[in-house]
Amino acid sequence: MANHLVLLTAICYGASLAGYIGYLATARRDLGRAATALLAAGIVLHYLALLDRTRWAHTVPYDDLYGSLSLFAWLLAATYLGLELFHRQRSVGAFVLPFVLVVFLLSHGSVGTPVPPPARGPLLALHITLNILGYAAFALSFVLSLIYLIQNRLLRNRHLGSVVWRFPPLEALERMSRSSVLVGLVSLVVGIFFGFLWANRIWGQYWNGDPKEVITLVILVVYAGYLWLGKTKDWRGARASALCVFNFLFVLFSYSIVNLYLSSFHRYF
Repeated sequence: MANHLVLLTAICYGASLAGYIGYLATARRDLGRAATALLAAGIVLHYLALLDRTRWAHTVPYDDLYGSLSLFAWLLAATYLGLELFHRQRSVGAFVLPFVLVVFLLSHGSVGTPVPPPARGPLLALHITLNILGYAAFALSFVLSLIYLIQNRLLRNRHLGSVVWRFPPLEALERMSRSSVLVGLVSLVVGIFFGFLWANRIWGQYWNGDPKEVITLVILVVYAGYLWLGKTKDWRGARASALCVFNFLFVLFSYSIVNLYLSSFHRYF
């Protein structure tokens, strides 16, 4: 693999994080614009690194844990950049970029011999890629909701500093979180659709009752519930943000349990 692409990507992400922190601390627009430009450059370089990994492994980037993490980090960064440009809010970049950088670095912590995945095809590739995009968007909504809850608590307790005043308004954070969840839901629904088509082509049926399929549908329901409740008077604001945080923790817990169950099942048989 081209280590220079990985190094340049990490440098761009790190410099972008520094720019976002500087923008948050000083409100200098030139720092904010530089941070956004560096993030865009990092996304382009990261994409080239993913292509290089694909050529090296002769398979898709998500063939193993490290490739999946790298794709997750890229989709997280790209989704955030899209939301930043759409909502014109740079203040949360200082909180999102650490997640992007850490996941990216973890994804390149080890590189083993590539093993071709047991199943191939464009339907499966679209299914997995869109699912990863969905969960990246949910992770972003988790970060945005956490910022909302922290800022809301500081405002209520009147623990105000110069940095707090540079945060986006609570309403903007809530809109960005809903937009991120909407991206996640659409990606997951389309990804599930392609997954059903692929399953029918391989096994002759759309639904297998696999635990991961069940959990994915439950996740769709809880995030759709968040969008619906977030528009009601009683749930708008902090309650909706807390629900969004809970939903992502539920995602992490559910898939941890499912993966543990499947690994134990395979060992037993």
